Amino acid sequence: MQRLLFFFLISAFVPGQEAKAPYDALRLLKNDSIQVYYSAGHEQRAVLIAERTGKAMGYYEQLLGFKPTVTLLLLAASDWATFTSFPVYGMPHYNDNKTLIVAAEDNAFWKSFLPPAEKLPGELREQVQAVYTNENGETSMRPFFDLLALHELGHAFHLQGGLTMQRKWMGELFVNILLHTYIARNEPSALPALTLFPRMVINNGAAEFAYTTLNDIEERYEEIGKQHPKNYGWYQSRWHSAAATIYDTDGKEVGRKLWDAFKNESVKLADSGLLSLLEAAGAKTVAAMMRNWDMNTIR
Repeated sequence: MQRLLFFFLISAFVPGQEAKAPYDALRLLKNDSIQVYYSAGHEQRAVLIAERTGKAMGYYEQLLGFKPTVTLLLLAASDWATFTSFPVYGMPHYNDNKTLIVAAEDNAFWKSFLPPAEKLPGELREQVQAVYTNENGETSMRPFFDLLALHELGHAFHLQGGLTMQRKWMGELFVNILLHTYIARNEPSALPALTLFPRMVINNGAAEFAYTTLNDIEERYEEIGKQHPKNYGWYQSRWHSAAATIYDTDGKEVGRKLWDAFKNESVKLADSGLLSLLEAAGAKTVAAMMRNWDMNTIR
C-alpha cells in the first residue's frame, strides 16, 4: 500500500479524465487571476489557495509570455468522487489539461508519507516536525501537497502552449523549475516544505531500484509508474532537487530559456542534439544534469 501511495504522491499529472458533473453544487470564489470553485465550508482555505495559485499564474505568465486557461476545484472528501474519477483523495491532479483539482481537507493520504518520528534520525526528526507540523500540532504533508498544485499549474503552460518538451522527464523537470523559481522568488519561507521531503527520499539511496537512468525512465515511463511506483518517486525527487540546483546556478530566467528553446524546436532531437539545444539556450546546468545524472546516483 505504501508503494502505491508513493506513486500517487509523485505522479501528479493525470491526463484524459473528464469532470463528471457541472459545478452547480460548489461555491464560486470571485478572483481576478483564476476561476475557483470550492466545497461548502471551505471558503477560507479557498481564498488562500486561490491567492497562491493566482500569484503563481501571474508569475509564470510574466516569465513565459503565455497564459493558459485553468479552473481550480477545491474539494471536500464528500465531493471528490462527484467531480473526479481519480481514486485517492488528496492528490493534486488534472481532470483534463484545464481543470486542476486539489483537496480542501487534511487526509490520511498526506499523512501516510512520513515515517514514525522514532524512526527518523534526531536532526531530521526535528526538521520534519518544524516544517510539516500543522496548526493543531499534528504532523501533516499539507505544505508539500499544496505546493504540488503549482507543479500541476506549470503543466498547463507547456501543454496548452504546444511545446515539444523533447523528453517525458524534461516535462517534469521543467515544471519543477517553474515551481522552485516561483517559491524562491516569492515565498522563500516555503522552500523547506518544498525541498525537505525530496531530500529525505534521495538520502535513502537507490540500491533498491531496478531503474535509475534517464533512458530507463524515458523508455519505460508507463511501466515504472505503474509497476514500480517507489522507483518513479525517486526520479521525481531527483528532479525536484535538480530544479533547486538549476535555479541557484542559472537564475530565474532559466525557465524562459527552456520555454523558448522547446517552443522553437518541434522536432524530437537525439541526446546530442538536445544537449546542444540546451547549451545554446543558456541552460547549461540542465545540460550538465543530463550528462551527469548517473554519476550523481547514490547507490
